[in-house]
Amino acid sequence: MKTTPLTAKHIGLGAKMAEFAGYNMPISYAGIREEHETVRNGVGVFDVSHMGEFIIRGKEALALIQKVTSNDASKLEIGDAQYSCLPNHTGGIVDDLLVYRLPQDMCAEGEQAFLLVVNASNIEKDWAWIEQHNTFDTRMINISDDTGLLAVQGPKAAEALQPLTDIDLKAMKYYSFDKGTFAGIGNVIVSATGYTGSGGFEIYANNKDLEKLWDVIFKTGEPFGIQPIGLGARDTLRLEMGFALYGNDIDDTTSPLEAGLGWITKLNKGDFNSCNIFKQQKETGLSRKLVAFEVLDRRVPRHDYPIEDMDGNTIGRVTSGTQSPSLDKPIGMGYVTLAHAKEGSEIQVVAGAKRLAARVVKLPFYKAG
Repeated sequence: MKTTPLTAKHIGLGAKMAEFAGYNMPISYAGIREEHETVRNGVGVFDVSHMGEFIIRGKEALALIQKVTSNDASKLEIGDAQYSCLPNHTGGIVDDLLVYRLPQDMCAEGEQAFLLVVNASNIEKDWAWIEQHNTFDTRMINISDDTGLLAVQGPKAAEALQPLTDIDLKAMKYYSFDKGTFAGIGNVIVSATGYTGSGGFEIYANNKDLEKLWDVIFKTGEPFGIQPIGLGARDTLRLEMGFALYGNDIDDTTSPLEAGLGWITKLNKGDFNSCNIFKQQKETGLSRKLVAFEVLDRRVPRHDYPIEDMDGNTIGRVTSGTQSPSLDKPIGMGYVTLAHAKEGSEIQVVAGAKRLAARVVKLPFYKAG
């Protein structure tokens, strides 16, 4: 298994470790529920250094980004970030990702530069896919093995981190970033994209500086009750917000339109992979849709459990499910036929010999405040 620069730290803290995307990662420390509540109410730190990072730089960097992603990167100003996906050629999703428009000092005159942040399990696949489409005057640089990433999340994150940087964290807008000095380390990228719904920041730094960053952040954040958080709570937090997880809710067989990601699929921006398929889907209509549901039972829905209508006909499958710590009820997401996708629709989840009554609800499950 691969490790991050902080693996020894996690083990020393007594974290429950497990393989995730080929990495030995912390799943929990004090327990998923406690860590979940720490992020919802205070501040917690995730080591997400397993994520992949690519630099796309050159005179035609934007043209390559526009070809391989679904969103319209031409709208990005320097300092902006954007959620997007990489469509394949058959209407599915190679991966979902973040696109950052980098400062001009990171490329030569007449060039543009972008940072792509991809899922750990898809680093090699994504690189090969983008490289396959790079017929442009553009250079690709894979910095994944040199880049560490901490996600400091929660309503107290800005206050806890501000003493460490001259970047005005409270003024940072959602889906923006800045480059500056953090904890005395230069050329650090701090962004506010989030995957928890509780606010916070992502800190990109060189792997050699990550242990120092971790230690300084925990020392400065001590008065705010800062805690390390594992991937178990990361999953419950993102699911309460209805954020998609690649490999569960979206994959090579799911259309972004089916997944409720029409807002990142800009059909009028020009040609991009599967654009015509998505236009056809919009014109003729979809046959299924990703929905959120709450279970009217105490049992938790699990990935790939069948979903039925109230007459016992199979209408879809569960993609994600958990016991929501914030709501104290089982929640889930899954694909169902369009006729059963409307808010308030009654469905049932098949859990072995038992059928769990459930109801389609509007996202997000959790609303802060």
